[in-house]
Amino acid sequence: MTHSFDAYVTAALFDRSGTAAFALGDGSIAFETGETQSSHSGVILSAALHPGGTGFITGGDDGRVAWTRKEAVVEIARIPGRWIDAVAASPESRLIAFGAGRDLHVRDSADPGFSRLFTHEKSVADIAFDPKGRRLAVATYGGAWLWYAKIAEQQPQVLKWAGSHVGLVWSPDGKFLMSAMQENQLHGWRVADDKNLKMGGYPGKVKSMSFLAKGLMLATSGANGVVIWPFAGATGPLGKQAAEIGYDESAMVIRVASTPNSNRVAAGLDDGRVWVCNLTDQKIQPVKADKGEPISALAISPDGKRLAWGDEGGQAGVVDLD
Repeated sequence: MTHSFDAYVTAALFDRSGTAAFALGDGSIAFETGETQSSHSGVILSAALHPGGTGFITGGDDGRVAWTRKEAVVEIARIPGRWIDAVAASPESRLIAFGAGRDLHVRDSADPGFSRLFTHEKSVADIAFDPKGRRLAVATYGGAWLWYAKIAEQQPQVLKWAGSHVGLVWSPDGKFLMSAMQENQLHGWRVADDKNLKMGGYPGKVKSMSFLAKGLMLATSGANGVVIWPFAGATGPLGKQAAEIGYDESAMVIRVASTPNSNRVAAGLDDGRVWVCNLTDQKIQPVKADKGEPISALAISPDGKRLAWGDEGGQAGVVDLD
């Protein structure tokens, strides 16, 4: 099933039931079942699944954080004059977090009165909950800051590494935190002892990361194929070589998607193509063979059976995987 929208596709998402939706540059959420809600007066900049599994949390350039379902839009917060560049939500703790300028805000979906505010020296670029939903990692200039999401007065653990950090993902066991940098570089830390994991060699920026195979592998964009890092053992990828799947010198992988417990990874390319690969046999299966605008959004459903994609020109699709 394909869709054509009049705006850039910011994010493709699946809810707990496996229904897909698309967050768009005109401020709306479009559901694959036909419903559309206007969630923001400007551009949607960030999106995540609501902690309850129904509807989506979005942040916009209107300073608004919204919870959008097919039947309604509820305002979670409004920070006038700020862009909400990053949102995150944890089904384990039911918490919602979002970044606005140098501030990290935390809300509790089960307690409307709960609020926490943590301030950083530089702007918040991305945020990520740990697997238990208790700690938040914040990507900022000079490294990542770790906060306990519910504790009001605290000193953060600061994982330092020079440069601008723009994207974060936790390993499923919570032992490693990986950061995409503004440079063509991936960095990481073993959280227990701040051990640095410097992982360079990328020809392009790492815009997308996803763990798979029960946390034993990390897939990233930023190369002519999907880069796969091994994470088995106490030291993770330290001292190990990455593999590259689906190498194609004519295009760059700019989006990846996977589910934590399978060996299947999906890739979105800068020439508009999409493919999936089961790492067990490394067979590439085209999902979208026609070229077009760069893929800007990619997601696999929680059960691993469906894939959604969107591009910079407003084209989008949902397909069933074999």
